[in-house]
Amino acid sequence: MKTLKAAVAKYNGISLILRILVGLAVGVVLALVAPGAGWVAEFGNLFVGALKGIAPVLVFVIVASALAQGSSRLDRRFGTVIWLYMLTTFLAAAIAVMTSFLFPVTVVLADAAQSDVVPQGLGEVLSTLLTNFVANPVAAIMNGNYIGILMWACLFGLAMKRLGSDTTKNFMANTADAVSTIVRWIINLAPFGIMGLVFANVSDNGLSIFTQYGRLLLLLVGTMLLMALVINPLIIFIYLHRNPYPLVLRCLRESGLTAFFTRSSAANIPVNMSLCEKLGLDKDIYSVSIPLGATINMDGTSIMQGVAVVFAAQAFGIHLSPMDYVTVIGTATLASVGTAGVPSVGLVTLTMVFNSVGLPVEAIGLIMGIDRILDMTRTAVNITGDAVCTTIVAHQNGALDKSVFNETD
Repeated sequence: MKTLKAAVAKYNGISLILRILVGLAVGVVLALVAPGAGWVAEFGNLFVGALKGIAPVLVFVIVASALAQGSSRLDRRFGTVIWLYMLTTFLAAAIAVMTSFLFPVTVVLADAAQSDVVPQGLGEVLSTLLTNFVANPVAAIMNGNYIGILMWACLFGLAMKRLGSDTTKNFMANTADAVSTIVRWIINLAPFGIMGLVFANVSDNGLSIFTQYGRLLLLLVGTMLLMALVINPLIIFIYLHRNPYPLVLRCLRESGLTAFFTRSSAANIPVNMSLCEKLGLDKDIYSVSIPLGATINMDGTSIMQGVAVVFAAQAFGIHLSPMDYVTVIGTATLASVGTAGVPSVGLVTLTMVFNSVGLPVEAIGLIMGIDRILDMTRTAVNITGDAVCTTIVAHQNGALDKSVFNETD
């Protein structure tokens, strides 16, 4: 028992980032040496499953508890968060169209793929969004419908603020703290989860995909890096007038890295909340803004849609007018918000954007071959944008430890 406690203490004494990097390296080595050891991938499945499982409960109890204590105000702070989310998503789509136009990529047509759900337009998608607001609260938690979870958590918290006794409110606060502790335990095991996820990715993806789609991958990843390392820092500088890179690099390191391998914005909600806690942000702000961002802030997804539309149009020899490009940017921005909770959200929104400019649905087949790799990158960009926007709002409200702008390690 003493040996086990000593090992655990030594494990916890090492930086989490260093442990994750070690897990990443071990996963790559195992995939190359023993690609048939499928049991290693189960570590990744368990890690992602645990994060996805706890995230809806975490969001509900934290938001409800904060409102019940009377410490949270649904004021203009959240209007600023939504504005920043929409602004960055719009800029991401615009940049994607611009880079695709400047660096055109063509490829031999591949087998077609179609979506099982083809939305008729923004009206149908926005109707789905409104329906998710009033979904059954238990079903919302079970299905990871964060729009619905936020809706019912706010109503429940406000009701408990008016009717709950001090004992009940303390119980809610203790429950929120207990769930947060469970989240920290799960995140502490991230090195093993990353090891399994890396093993699965390296084992499953061959090199041929890079030779056939290399230029397209380069364009997409380059555009996403432009968003993460140039546009987001510029927005931070405009709002905060400080060197943004210590903050941006920390967000990428502590949250973006996990999102890259989990490929799930929902699964990364606990990780992003943990990062916000380390940054000293106001819990009342990030308990709402982070799950909201995982639902509506889709910078990476907008980039993928913008690039995919121009790429498909060039492959099919279809000319897009300047108005078509404007339509793509607007549709990609609104679709990212409107498809919250819809299965296969990336495919559904891409189908809708294609329809908006008259591209055949079959053109999706051109992008599906590398979708798994793109999904990793766009999730990291999506999640990093959530933390950046939340930090800006927290700073404006005096709820940020300014020392984060001076960190270099």
